[in-house]
Amino acid sequence: MADSVTTLTGAEALVSTLADHGVTACFANPGTSEMHLVTALDHEPRIRSVLCLFEGVATGAADGHARVTGQPAMTLLHLGAGYLNGGANIHNAKRAWTPMINVIGDHAVPHLRYDAPLTSNIRGLAGPNSVWLKSADRVADAGELAAEAWEASFGPVPGPVSLLLPADTAWTEGGKPGKARKRPALWAPDPNRIAAAAKAVRNAMKPVILINGTALKPAGLAQAARLKASGIRVLTDTFFPRMARGAGLFAPERMQYFAEGAMADLEGTDLMLVAGTQVPVAFFSYPGRPSVLVPESCTPMIIGGPESDSAAILAALADALGAKTSADGAPLDTPGAPSGALNAATIGASIARHLPEGSFVSDDGVSNGLPSFMMTGRARPHDWMMLTGGAIGQGMPLALGAALAAPDRKTLCLTGDGAGMYTNQALWSMAREQANVVTVVFVNHSYRILNIELARTGAGNPGRVAEDLLGLGRPEIDWVKLSEAQGVPAVNAATAEEFDAALERAFREPGPHLIAAHVPAR
Repeated sequence: MADSVTTLTGAEALVSTLADHGVTACFANPGTSEMHLVTALDHEPRIRSVLCLFEGVATGAADGHARVTGQPAMTLLHLGAGYLNGGANIHNAKRAWTPMINVIGDHAVPHLRYDAPLTSNIRGLAGPNSVWLKSADRVADAGELAAEAWEASFGPVPGPVSLLLPADTAWTEGGKPGKARKRPALWAPDPNRIAAAAKAVRNAMKPVILINGTALKPAGLAQAARLKASGIRVLTDTFFPRMARGAGLFAPERMQYFAEGAMADLEGTDLMLVAGTQVPVAFFSYPGRPSVLVPESCTPMIIGGPESDSAAILAALADALGAKTSADGAPLDTPGAPSGALNAATIGASIARHLPEGSFVSDDGVSNGLPSFMMTGRARPHDWMMLTGGAIGQGMPLALGAALAAPDRKTLCLTGDGAGMYTNQALWSMAREQANVVTVVFVNHSYRILNIELARTGAGNPGRVAEDLLGLGRPEIDWVKLSEAQGVPAVNAATAEEFDAALERAFREPGPHLIAAHVPAR
């Protein structure tokens, strides 16, 4: 940092202000417009700067880092094109209600009128996925806007914010640190809503509560267990940002993914309370199937959205119902060694056997990840992080960020081979940073989930073109060579025994590892 606030550049004012507010990581893919931000980061020891070879890795890693720490990380992106490259994982972060500070370099203000090749409407591009967006067009504003961006990332509804920094603001001296801001608190329970919900529960025959947010932390799950013992069925969203799981913890059920399955599962439900999330909708529209996943005879009642402290809401509701007992937590159940063919089920068994206590799991396994989730409900306590926005390619970047946020804990990444190819550059950053990540790639040379969806949408029988658009063969991707080329040791596994041994070894050794798990395509 500079010796005096009077000599701060705009870039230094921005970076130092974020550090003052507790930002400890920057995931960066800088360009020419960001060179003064690069040197400002060089002078700021409180922020760990990590180079990512693709912007989608940077934004996904910032998401993972924030899910672990609860604090936003910073990304450094190069103009509108860089923002667009990172956009899919910014979308996922917005759907996870993850605080994130995207610092986007822009052309110098006087240069914009010349329409240089990299000029774009950054505000128009970044606006839809930003809960806050401003540009520091004057050096005097850089520090204050950085503080405002940090505060805005927490809400009311938390999410990604975008702070544009023109190059001339970055290099000009005269910046000052922004004034300290307080972190906005999640909304407390509304007594009127709690009273109405308690009354509705007493009058319902088959009530359910859908939960997300702080309700999925250990303290929130303890309150959910009280509601379960009171006769309320407890469900989580199909995909959630982070949930504590494993032995000793109450295990809610999970909303089914396919609309017809979810509706069948909810048949007879006459009251749906919602805490920490929103009324559930199907991921896609299908011919003749519902979009809103609430039975016709069921009354939905939102007692707190994503801006609320859902754990506190559950506690208040349990108190209002006079809940005195709790449902039991999951017992520890470690399966024996699997044998024979390698498939999603035997992989799940090995993960349940070897997953270290306190691990994080980044799940981008798409269709093959479900058995691992189901089989680890009674494993050693861990945290599970999911793909919330549906844009595949989040798994490895999310794991990178999580591992750097908690270097003493193991992070397991589950990814499909199709999903992994979106952001395989994350492996290089894992190697450079020696991130404690074990990556399992389900190798089936196919976008398996899309083959399932092809049949479900009624689009007809696939011919050669359709098969090629949904397949990853011709040529097959060699994941071991791809991983080793980026510095991450890797092995192939074709049997349950090979995978089990490889996973045990990878968890035991420090640093990043990859296992290419060859599973059936169908």
